Amino acid sequence: MLGRGQKLQATAGYYLGLVVLGLVMAVLGPTLPALAEQTGSTLSDVSFLFTARSIGALLGALLAGHVYDRRAGHPILMLTLAGIGLGLVLIPLLPWLWVLVLVLLLMGVAESALDVGSNTLLVWIHGRKVGPYMNGLHFSFGVGAFLAPIIIAQVLLQSESIRWGYWIMALTVLPIIAYLARTPGPTPITGRSDAGEPRSDPLLVLFIALFLALYVGAEVGFGGWIFSYAVGLDLAAEAQAAYLTSAFWGAFTVGRLVSIPAAAFFRPRTILAADLLGALASVGLLLLWPSSLTVVWIGAIGMGLALASIFPTALSLAERRMTISGRVTSWFFVGASLGGMSLPWLMGQLFVGLGPQAIIVALLADLLLANAVFVALLWYSRRT
Repeated sequence: MLGRGQKLQATAGYYLGLVVLGLVMAVLGPTLPALAEQTGSTLSDVSFLFTARSIGALLGALLAGHVYDRRAGHPILMLTLAGIGLGLVLIPLLPWLWVLVLVLLLMGVAESALDVGSNTLLVWIHGRKVGPYMNGLHFSFGVGAFLAPIIIAQVLLQSESIRWGYWIMALTVLPIIAYLARTPGPTPITGRSDAGEPRSDPLLVLFIALFLALYVGAEVGFGGWIFSYAVGLDLAAEAQAAYLTSAFWGAFTVGRLVSIPAAAFFRPRTILAADLLGALASVGLLLLWPSSLTVVWIGAIGMGLALASIFPTALSLAERRMTISGRVTSWFFVGASLGGMSLPWLMGQLFVGLGPQAIIVALLADLLLANAVFVALLWYSRRT
């Protein structure tokens, strides 16, 4: 059993790891045009990088839960961080799209293992009091996601190469690995009640996994394509569009910061309902006034605020209804990976075939489905 100081020390390590995850997840969108030029590909071609990373994340989610249930968690986290750092070094050096796809797939495995592990270990440490800590963990992801486009924008202003943007992010991995090496972690649990019976409801796990798939599709899709959307409609130059992407992730970060105290006062279902309505309103603005840069900024900030707390709040909702083992968390991240795999790729095809505005229509359809699944989830959880 860890003492309070050790729990907080481990929690800080997970937070630092999620900062790195945020950097990695947000850097791809603003660098897509540069990666297309680097590999001699089209935007439609490089949109498959989202799919490759999500396939890797799916594989990582399927494997990670079993590993964390049986092995000490911190060495696994250190290994995943090392893999992410190596991938960041290689990405801006590769001139072949198929090799870049392979690297993104392997990075997806490492990212997913880092994500599953950080969330699972945090729940094991804090139990039913995990709500504010969970929101803090995902706030840390938002910090990294906010910083990534700013780093890329500054690098683009200083040079025409994105290399140093990726390499600066790679350097952040080293001190975090050293910190985790000196930090004790929790003992694995198996996800069973005192009576020895499983406490996870397969249908409830399915509902939450599907809900997270739709949510992550919206988050990764919007964060990944808002840069190309603004440039494609001639609303902003590349550096300005990078700052627009940063505004989305900045609002996302602020939303997760606000959600930390909110989690202590409001029920998860109340927070989720407000988030979904806010996201729909933001997409509605973008559909009604697509040619206004001001509205695009408002929509991006609104989406960031609305989407911010959905993932950690959904996990807190799940924790109240079942024991969260590594395997259960893995299924949640399988759903999240499927969402990150499908919608951003679809948005890329629609962008090339129908124009930038088509990606906003895809977002609207995704969010309407997410609302329907959320209602079904609440109905089922009340019924059981």
